Amino acid sequence: MPYGVQPRKKTLQYATPSQWRNHALPPRVHYIHSLAMETKEAFRLALQSLWANKLRTVLTLLGVVIGVASVIAVVTLVNGANAFVASKFTNYGADVFTVSKQASIITSYEDYLRYQKRKNITLDDFHYVQENCHSCGPMGALQGTLGKIVHSTQSITDSSIRGYTWQMPDLQNLNITVGRGFTDSDDQHGAKVAIVGTDIQENLFAGTDPIGGEVRVDGVPYTIIGVSEKQGKTFGRSQDNWVAIPLNSYQKTYGTQKTVTLYIKGGSATQMEAAQDETRVLMRNDRHDRPGEPDSFNIDTNDTFLSMWKSISAGFEGVAVAIAGISLVVGGIVIMNIMLVSVTERTREIGIRKALGARRGDILMQFLMESAIMALIGGVVGVAGGVIVAQIATLLSGFPSSVALWSIFMGLFVATSTGIFFGVYPARKAAELDPIVALRSE
Repeated sequence: MPYGVQPRKKTLQYATPSQWRNHALPPRVHYIHSLAMETKEAFRLALQSLWANKLRTVLTLLGVVIGVASVIAVVTLVNGANAFVASKFTNYGADVFTVSKQASIITSYEDYLRYQKRKNITLDDFHYVQENCHSCGPMGALQGTLGKIVHSTQSITDSSIRGYTWQMPDLQNLNITVGRGFTDSDDQHGAKVAIVGTDIQENLFAGTDPIGGEVRVDGVPYTIIGVSEKQGKTFGRSQDNWVAIPLNSYQKTYGTQKTVTLYIKGGSATQMEAAQDETRVLMRNDRHDRPGEPDSFNIDTNDTFLSMWKSISAGFEGVAVAIAGISLVVGGIVIMNIMLVSVTERTREIGIRKALGARRGDILMQFLMESAIMALIGGVVGVAGGVIVAQIATLLSGFPSSVALWSIFMGLFVATSTGIFFGVYPARKAAELDPIVALRSE
């Protein structure tokens, strides 16, 4: 560049008000303005067409509405169940693991038979691990059954009867809101005392203080010393209909034939692993498991339960969403069919528009916009319907539900995509009509 000549500065082309009025716009700005106007016009024409055929539009949307509502309802219920189960297991404490005869969740009949062949875990196993595990923290044991609770002339059936060692309420994070928990003395001497859930308090001691009151647990009298905080419902079943008694008292009534479940606090992640390893060695030694053979017991943590639950819920969710997807495909086919009928009915209108200067892209945009708006409306109605169905299920059965924001956007996106996908063929057919042939149509 010659000396003293300044380089030309690149300037952006902005449209002045007079250019907007006179349409003397820069090419790029003119293109964007033109595209916006075309989209707005296509949107207006699509709404007019759908409004002119309201009943047909509503009937066409049913497939999309049912499909989206099904997906949203299933995702909302599964998401609520996942959150609820995670919170319940977290309440047991992330540093607590269990030792039991069989897994908490059994996925096959073969596994069930294999677990039944194992020896029961006994109080002797509990005491052996408690005395010899140096890495373990506080440890407790429990047994359970169902029974009848009676106070005066009132009674509750199918109550959970729990036999606890004195450490168990703390290991299960049961907060005693009224009264006290068990003591080591209660446990050792098999005292006739009980801790109850709020259902027992509300149904058998309505309006009175239950502390010091007597309940008969399957005919055996116990004095109430504590009431636990309310836990609510799990999948419609109350978690507060229970009575806990000292484990020695429990075994005097129900015997020692049933297996015991051990709860052990491990501490930090490193301590947890060490406690589990030491517990495994002690249990195998005490139960005489041969080298090379699998354990005759199960050691589980919260992560075990959560991962197993998530795999089950994910499988259920996948099947349900796949079935709901069939409704979306059916809804898309119905949209395509109706759009083809609409193209046939409006052949003369298309011819007139083309004769007046409408381009192929304008016609394509009009019909694609129509099918997309139709599907989007169906998606909005489906999302609302799915959330309402999930909330009704929660109110009627107590099944937890939680609306996932991503599922709402997914439902709207899938619905709109379905409308566009199945609207492409009718839109292309309309765009490719010969204007002369279309004008001759009656």
